[in-house]
Amino acid sequence: MLRAEQSTFVLAPIARTWSLIFHAAVREVRKEHGNALMSIFINILQAIIFVSVFFVMFAVMGIAGAGIRGDFLMYILSGVFLFLVFNKTMTAVFMSEGPASPMMKHANMNTMIAICAAAVSTFYIQLLSIVVILLFYHIGWNQVEIDNLNGAVKVFILTWLSGVAVGMMFLGLKPWAPTATRMIMTIYSRVNMFASGKMFVANGLPSMMLVLFTWNPLFHLIDQMRGYIFINYTPRNTNLDYPIWVTLACLAIGLLGEYYTRNRASLSWSARD
Repeated sequence: MLRAEQSTFVLAPIARTWSLIFHAAVREVRKEHGNALMSIFINILQAIIFVSVFFVMFAVMGIAGAGIRGDFLMYILSGVFLFLVFNKTMTAVFMSEGPASPMMKHANMNTMIAICAAAVSTFYIQLLSIVVILLFYHIGWNQVEIDNLNGAVKVFILTWLSGVAVGMMFLGLKPWAPTATRMIMTIYSRVNMFASGKMFVANGLPSMMLVLFTWNPLFHLIDQMRGYIFINYTPRNTNLDYPIWVTLACLAIGLLGEYYTRNRASLSWSARD
């Protein structure tokens, strides 16, 4: 009888898993467009349009210098980039292949690989988009200066992980109440347009207004990011401990929900997605 040869090397299962995640991530990148470069270009264009709208709005309102002393465009980019990273990662994880998907019929494929592929592909596209936009801005307009690059990178990664954790929570609920879950996630995404704090800084808010935003981990992350980017800004009303603990809690709940849902998968779910 013929049988597949399997490596006895101790790291072989890990290598196979990473290989599956890599190929699944490539598939996710090509989902929006057959050409991977076009997928990245579309994401860059979306970010540029987003930044342009906020820049024009702030200029018309006459508050272009009211945020932080420094490069005003970097002030906008620091908020918009993290907002897009969080929302796109959350959406990508939420829309990843479920236990009833035809992709799960392939050998060695499972829902965790699908979730990891969705998260990794989004991280790759968002990181590349940020690097390209900053590079063109640095060459064409103004020199990009970041006070603490290591800290800024850590906040970027934590924002991505937060999007993964929140997306997994919604993913675990989706098969049980798909319409309601989509509605709740859409409302949460819209609330983040304002509650993320990308249009203002925490240090400039009065205490009665501050309580309306400190519940949001993204608000803390954006404010901390600006503290790492600008030498003249030190966040006093936010911290990184809160988003870290919220991310860990959401990730634990999401993993439990995904495991419970996966073990009760039904083919009828795919018709409701």
